[in-house]
Amino acid sequence: MASFNKVLLMGNLTRDPELRYTSGGAAVASFGLAVNRKYKQGEEWKEEVCFVDITVWAKQGENCAQYLNKGSLVFIEGRLNYQTWEADGGQKRSKLEVVANNVQFLTKQGEKVSMDSGSSPAPSADDIPF
Repeated sequence: MASFNKVLLMGNLTRDPELRYTSGGAAVASFGLAVNRKYKQGEEWKEEVCFVDITVWAKQGENCAQYLNKGSLVFIEGRLNYQTWEADGGQKRSKLEVVANNVQFLTKQGEKVSMDSGSSPAPSADDIPF
């Protein structure tokens, strides 16, 4: 049976990336991503937020840790990964996360980011192509 596992997300980081290294020396960064969805219910606009855990490996993970911070806007391409483990006391735990294959930084470095708005700032006069 064929299957397909691909995720595309655009959202804002909910916390600064945490960078760590495995015992084998592989870099792995993790952060939370808030993905907003606006919809109309009757005459009223509503917004729902989905919070997703993101994991990024190798050099791309190091780049995320170096250049991204809470509020940064990113576009993620990756796959779903389901983890299970046994916590202290024998409790079984599980978590669904996205393992990113590609992270595109959509916030310019040094740009102040507001978590209140999903819209991008207006382009400066220098950014307009005419």
